[in-house]
Amino acid sequence: MFDEIIENQKNDMIDSVCKLIRFKSVSVETENPEIPFGEECKNALEYTLNLAKKLGFRTKNLDGYCGYVEFGEGEEMVGMIGHLDVVPAQMADGWTTPPFEATIRENKIYGRGSIDDKGPVIASLYAMKAILDSGVPLNKRVRLILGLNEEKAWKCINHYKDIGEETPTIGFSPDADFPCIYAEKGILSIRLHHPFSIKNEDILNIDCKNNALNVVPKYCSITLKNNKSGVISKLEFHGTSAHAAHPDLGDNAITKLVKNLNSTLDKNCTEHEFTFLSQLYQLGVFDITSPQFLSNSPVEDESGVLTSNVGFLGFENHVLEIGLNLRVPVNTSLAEIKEKYHKLTDIFPDLEVTFPAEQAPLYVPKDSQLVKTLTEIFHQKTGLNADAIAIGGGTYARAFPNCVAFGANMPGQKDMCHQVDEFINLDTFILSAKIYAEAIFRLATMD
Repeated sequence: MFDEIIENQKNDMIDSVCKLIRFKSVSVETENPEIPFGEECKNALEYTLNLAKKLGFRTKNLDGYCGYVEFGEGEEMVGMIGHLDVVPAQMADGWTTPPFEATIRENKIYGRGSIDDKGPVIASLYAMKAILDSGVPLNKRVRLILGLNEEKAWKCINHYKDIGEETPTIGFSPDADFPCIYAEKGILSIRLHHPFSIKNEDILNIDCKNNALNVVPKYCSITLKNNKSGVISKLEFHGTSAHAAHPDLGDNAITKLVKNLNSTLDKNCTEHEFTFLSQLYQLGVFDITSPQFLSNSPVEDESGVLTSNVGFLGFENHVLEIGLNLRVPVNTSLAEIKEKYHKLTDIFPDLEVTFPAEQAPLYVPKDSQLVKTLTEIFHQKTGLNADAIAIGGGTYARAFPNCVAFGANMPGQKDMCHQVDEFINLDTFILSAKIYAEAIFRLATMD
């Protein structure tokens, strides 16, 4: 019903997403109430709202924290929840073209945010446009909510709730995979602090480029000064960045550094403060799946196995800091996992364990009307008979009840989220808009 309209606006869609990618909208929290997440995020939001207004929609900027695009009438509301902020990117990371220039080649749009989440947001917007232009009647309003702090602390969506904005009746977040995400693992961030020293060495610096916990670190170094010779040496380790939801897709530079220290330093080094790190390594704290100290068998269920990403390593005032990001199966209590990490203090009395952030898991049964409807639409539009899946990532679908993640990665496609040379395939981009249009229509006419 809406495919022809979307085909006719294909060039406008491509132009719009390319313009949006060119905003370097890395969320930077500020004290300025007019730009709570920085100038570039403000500009990206204003661009999108102005575009939506030109396309014929009602729009609202919610104090610079987020905004929304809306059309239709009715007490109930279909919501799509996406984000315009992105993770950092620069040419030095290994990009083949500038990450904020939106380069089209090989039938793909390359650029930071192309798949996460600017491309899917624009696809959702033009899906709404196709429904609007078709004139088909709906019995629910349709609202596209635009966040600016998804990659950090979700302060945008929290503000949306705090000021009393409306909760969608039903909806989806276009920020993951097709055919549909019925479960998202719980997310737990952990910080470990412990006194640390190395025999015969002064630690001058440990540097992981202030890596975010939800990213597999691609660099880590330690600078040492020998107490006897005064010689300064720097050990550098390089890896491959990836999203912490998929630590197996990366190559962790911090883990490489720790493994090297344990294998090359003086085997007679028995200082308690160094053996702490060695023992953590032996306990499996640096493993990427279900660290052995948690359980005799892997912690897993239908949503997958528990995964762990060591995302931060730092040293200050003779204290070593280790930061981890866990993705916890939906049927496993976050409180139970926290208790097991806290019990490390039984082994290391000087250890401080804190949990700076956590998100409860999302679970919507596969046989629910929402999941069945979205999965069926995907099958109809693609001919692919794929089942709803569980993921380790966390999307805005967790922000509201009766909401799941839906696209825009296709089954079998490499997930380019947070990757160097991030791209969205142009065919996927247009097809996702067609899928979203049908989904919005079905949800907005559902009894």
